[in-house]
Amino acid sequence: MEPHSSQVIFGWSAATLATAIFIAVYALVISEKINRAILALLGAGLLILSGVLTQEAALHGVDFNTIGLLLGMMLIVNITGKSGVFQYIAIWSAKKVNAQPLGVLIMLSLVTAILSAFLDNVTTVLLIVPVTLLITEELKVEPYPFLIAEVLSSNIGGTATLIGDPPNIMIGSAIGIPFNAFVTNLTPVIIVVEAATVIAFSLVWRKHLVTTEAARQRVMQFNEAEAIKDHRLLKQALSVIGAVIVSFVLAHSLHIQPATIAMFGAATLLFLDNYRRDADHQTKHVHGAFAEAEWVTLIFFIGLFILVHGLEASGVIRWMAEQLLAATGGDFKITAIAILWSSAILSAFIDNIPFVATMIPMIKSMASTFGGADALMPLWWSLSLGACLGGNGTLIGASANLVVAGLAERAGHPIRFVRYMKSCFLMMIMSIVISHIYLYFRYL
Repeated sequence: MEPHSSQVIFGWSAATLATAIFIAVYALVISEKINRAILALLGAGLLILSGVLTQEAALHGVDFNTIGLLLGMMLIVNITGKSGVFQYIAIWSAKKVNAQPLGVLIMLSLVTAILSAFLDNVTTVLLIVPVTLLITEELKVEPYPFLIAEVLSSNIGGTATLIGDPPNIMIGSAIGIPFNAFVTNLTPVIIVVEAATVIAFSLVWRKHLVTTEAARQRVMQFNEAEAIKDHRLLKQALSVIGAVIVSFVLAHSLHIQPATIAMFGAATLLFLDNYRRDADHQTKHVHGAFAEAEWVTLIFFIGLFILVHGLEASGVIRWMAEQLLAATGGDFKITAIAILWSSAILSAFIDNIPFVATMIPMIKSMASTFGGADALMPLWWSLSLGACLGGNGTLIGASANLVVAGLAERAGHPIRFVRYMKSCFLMMIMSIVISHIYLYFRYL
């Protein structure tokens, strides 16, 4: 879709105005002075009112497959969480290592990474962190290293699959990359990155992870079975999640979009959870399920897609791609590595979601230079690894980081920006070095 004309209000070009609005919104999002969903909607509205985009063109820019996939998975995970299964897993993990603090840290990190690969990583930390705080309180150890290890693992694990992290959902939806492709191309390196991160983090913090025998016994007395609040819901939820994951694997051959799978899975679980209730209780439960979806995030995505489409329709994205190709001399290898490292460094300091939204059309426009859409696959893996892993670099790099910081602060254990960065920036760089080596030898 094209904008109305090359000239819009104030005699500015469409490209200039679209860029100015995008930069203003981006700067205010980073400042955290105003809610990002409000900013994205205001920016999207300005693009339409100023004539950069028509309303039809703006809606054309929204990737509803991404929105549907996010909403469906949010509903599935939130309903499943009510069964208590995630608390069960956390307590079971701690007891499996006899409540040894270092063992607990490793187990909770691995559990977080695995869950984040198949569930939204923000929801994963929302469910795991409260149990972590309870366990560390009983062990009388500082919760900081446990929480930070979970943050790192949530972003690392989320990189492994299509549905684990919003940047992957956006990339997969925009390009039509199937679930299996993410698993086969990213999971191998993510296993290495997670192992290296857990080992390095354990070596750094092992001297601080000391407790008493009495404290360990208190944790060993926890009964994980008591965490399960609804056995019927648990069976239903696990059945639906299993069916959804199998459907994701088969989606490409069945020609079904991920959003359809996620939304149908959510509808099925809502039906199973409510069909025995009377009308009043159904209304209450359905309202509750939808109320717990991250609507602020979904609205932010809608506004963001329109903002990026304004840049694309006005020619700004193509110009940016041309500048990147000029800087790399049109060399495919250099371009891939440049995308990996620039994505990682920038995603550490700015939200990776708007960054990825900007990069997707930019990389798409390189197809003619590098021999077609299929030839671009290593660039998509570079973008995914850089944006998702780069979010570990600072406290504001990814949504999961801020969620954990908020939970920790409410519990009286604030996580400060500088301390986090000292603990994690080098860990992030290590993960990008591993990714660099992997990309080079497998694709370049």
